[in-house]
Amino acid sequence: MMATTHGFVALAVVAPVAVVAPDLATPLAVGAILGGLAPDLDVAFVHRRTLHFPLLGAIPAAAGAALALAVATPATAGVAAFVVGAWTHAASDWIGGGPEFDPWTNPTERAVYDHVRDRWLRPRRWVRYDGAPEDAALAIALGLGSLVVFEARWIEGLILAGITVSAGYALLRRRIAAWAGPDR
Repeated sequence: MMATTHGFVALAVVAPVAVVAPDLATPLAVGAILGGLAPDLDVAFVHRRTLHFPLLGAIPAAAGAALALAVATPATAGVAAFVVGAWTHAASDWIGGGPEFDPWTNPTERAVYDHVRDRWLRPRRWVRYDGAPEDAALAIALGLGSLVVFEARWIEGLILAGITVSAGYALLRRRIAAWAGPDR
């Protein structure tokens, strides 16, 4: 899935809390967006292994949520949203395709690394590849839904920018791979 989709998934996960506790909406949004994007920083290392924890990530996510419930402050809400967003990112990579640049020509059977069993999980391909039409539809739908909950102008601006980037990337996705060439 696209990085923007991961950010929007994380926003959707924390949205119910933001509705119940609107005073925490901003730190929840910031934490969710950053957490939803953070695992992909491992693209500089072993992508979908170094910073992706689809099973182990549930532990800090649960701990962060428990802490935020016990001590509901902007800081604990933001931290909880970050770790939950990072975990949902890693877990949702399992339902997508592999990390390859041109999956329509040579798809791999590596979705995300399972540190518990020390092996790669096979992709489910519910979302065939990042930037696929179904990925764009999911990102746009979740982004538009997030606009209803997160009303701070600058967060709305980020969401609208993310929707625009999602649509543009999806429209150009196959061309980008072709422009990069086989030696990418």
